[in-house]
Amino acid sequence: MKDQVKADARAEFGAARIARTEALVVAAARELFLEHGYAATALTQVARRAGVAPRTVYVRFGTKAALFRRVIDEALVGDAEPIDVAHRPRAQDAMTAATLAERLNALADVTVGIADRAGALLEVAVQAEGAEPEIAEAAQSGRRETARLCKEFWSRAAQDGLLSSTVDIEQFASTTDALLCADTMVHLRRVKGWAAAEYGRWLRTALVALSEASG
Repeated sequence: MKDQVKADARAEFGAARIARTEALVVAAARELFLEHGYAATALTQVARRAGVAPRTVYVRFGTKAALFRRVIDEALVGDAEPIDVAHRPRAQDAMTAATLAERLNALADVTVGIADRAGALLEVAVQAEGAEPEIAEAAQSGRRETARLCKEFWSRAAQDGLLSSTVDIEQFASTTDALLCADTMVHLRRVKGWAAAEYGRWLRTALVALSEASG
């Protein structure tokens, strides 16, 4: 029994140490990707910034593309927990709240949070897509998931009796997808210089207009 307790304690300590090391590497990588872009950032630089051996970075993450994906994934949700955006509480509010206004407000909260945490990194991702097939596929997968969630949002609202029977679900889903997608965030950052706050005000105004058209 004592041996098992000791073994469990060692395993827990080891897991905590690995988590701390990975957190250091991810934080260092985020800083460097934002400072220098994807192409100009090397894993050896990340290791040096994180204060770990280069081999540690390679063992834990394998490739620069894999590390970048980890950085993006954590920025999207705001932490290292293995729970994607769609299953976070505020995203669930967007699917289940009592009124359409509450659902749209929750949807805006989720999207603006992503823009705030990950907007600058999404610009880096656009630069990296042309050079890294793994990142390009991950970005395309993200686009498909956003489109799917927008369709689910309006389908659920219709099922719950929150929409007029004349609403075109496909059209509303496509419009919402265009408002929420990462490409729109990046475009508005580049063309208008919008940070998350400006994007959020525009998004909420657009969603209110969409909700008024749904009645």
